[in-house]
Amino acid sequence: MPAYSTHTAPSRAFDSLSLITMISSPRNVRKICCIGAGYVGGPTCAVIADKNPDIEVTVVDLNEARIRAWNTDDLPVYEPELLKYVKSARDGADGERSPNLFFSTDVDAAVRAADLIFISVNTPTKYTGTGAGHACDLGYVESATRKIAEVSESDKIVIEKSTVPCKTAETIREILAATGRPGVRFEILSNPEFLAEGTAINDLLHPDRILIGSLRSERGFQAAEVLSSVYAAWIPRDRIMTINLWSSELTKIAANALLAQRISSVNALSAICEATGADIDEVAYACGKDTRIGPRMLKASVGFGGSCFKKDILSLAYISDTLHLPEVAAYWRSVVDINEYQKDRFTRRITKCLYHSLTNKRIAILGFAYKKNTGDTRETAAISVVNSLVLEQADIRIYDPRVKEEQIWQDLKATASDITLLKRRVSVCTSAYEACTDSHAAVILTEWDEFSNKDHSTTQGNSPPTATNGTAEDGNLSSRMDWQHVAGLMKKPMFVFDGRNVVDVDKLEALGFRVECIGKSGTPKASSSILE
Repeated sequence: MPAYSTHTAPSRAFDSLSLITMISSPRNVRKICCIGAGYVGGPTCAVIADKNPDIEVTVVDLNEARIRAWNTDDLPVYEPELLKYVKSARDGADGERSPNLFFSTDVDAAVRAADLIFISVNTPTKYTGTGAGHACDLGYVESATRKIAEVSESDKIVIEKSTVPCKTAETIREILAATGRPGVRFEILSNPEFLAEGTAINDLLHPDRILIGSLRSERGFQAAEVLSSVYAAWIPRDRIMTINLWSSELTKIAANALLAQRISSVNALSAICEATGADIDEVAYACGKDTRIGPRMLKASVGFGGSCFKKDILSLAYISDTLHLPEVAAYWRSVVDINEYQKDRFTRRITKCLYHSLTNKRIAILGFAYKKNTGDTRETAAISVVNSLVLEQADIRIYDPRVKEEQIWQDLKATASDITLLKRRVSVCTSAYEACTDSHAAVILTEWDEFSNKDHSTTQGNSPPTATNGTAEDGNLSSRMDWQHVAGLMKKPMFVFDGRNVVDVDKLEALGFRVECIGKSGTPKASSSILE
């Protein structure tokens, strides 16, 4: 089904008087409520409020500590530039604008007053019952929906912002119809987010597209136009797409699955590179020059993490199973299988290089977040790697510039097979130097610019550029580790296991380090053979 532009949507009125008024003059949207103050709801509403100073935006959550944090300068979510946009809308500016972004635990009042309501709650993988380990748990979505039905006294447009399985909107519609007050009407839209943590604000300001899914009905088209008018405050109309409601829901999961597939593909190739002497950075760079492929998401690593990729792929596989498509389900599960294999392969490489024994050897873990420029640790590869190293009786010292110590312990305790051993073997450090002191190896698991020693402007012949995408906060040379100083802190022989390929191997080897990178095994020997 082809997409259609929102500005060509029909303009005939609804039956409902309140929605007639709102839709005939879209800028009359006065109040927006977002249920869920997490990684999506907070940043999204901060930008919406900043760009629409005439609309009151309230983000609600039952977690009082989280709401308190949103009302300070120590936000519960780390994202470059986020505080700037939160403060602009939340605090206002004398003589320029009044505050129009609010964070509250009063869900009832915010929902009751809103014209548009975003549902931006967590949809984790089920851990028990039918579909455990694969299906999405929609309990929070249902709870939010029932709350909307319970307190709404006027017509609302309800917008799915959470990542949900296809046809979830139908469930929302059924609950609202069955439990809402007589005479109150609801229209359901799908508006999935396509934010990458670490660049979320830029993604919100300059999106590839804004996707709005609606029913192919007059009411659906009109509701989509209302939401489009909010985004049109700063986004060109040709980037706002309206498609079938079910297609919109599926597109979010499909996009994440395709991105994760690229990462697993390049990680599978990295294993071949290590066995043959090829260089995965060179292979990926050369492949990325093919315009049919492109360079994005071809960076080999210890494995992908985050809240979406694994969860959405498993959900897609489960959907395929329920549709009696076992071969399709097996295909998507293989993407996750490669990711788990990559983490296990990396850990076994550490053990092998350290003379097949890690007992009482100190290992510095540099980076615990699943990627740089975020404090998010959901599905981070560091959890698997640390737990595996602990079982090998290694002493682990963890440092991450953004992840709080309590979060690290929470993640490790939730997944450890032996809590007593974990507590005895692991400690969290406040600097990379503290973590590296007296360590036998440094293991880089997050691509923080602080850990890189590469020249930002260096290119070598036909090899891929070695520049890193530094930020003003983390990318400047003065904030980087002094690897020469680290060489004086570590035990000899000293190893660096680079799970993100962020270091210049030659420079570290000149300092006496033995360096192992993903998808690299050094200069190929003339006598080597793929058959050996």
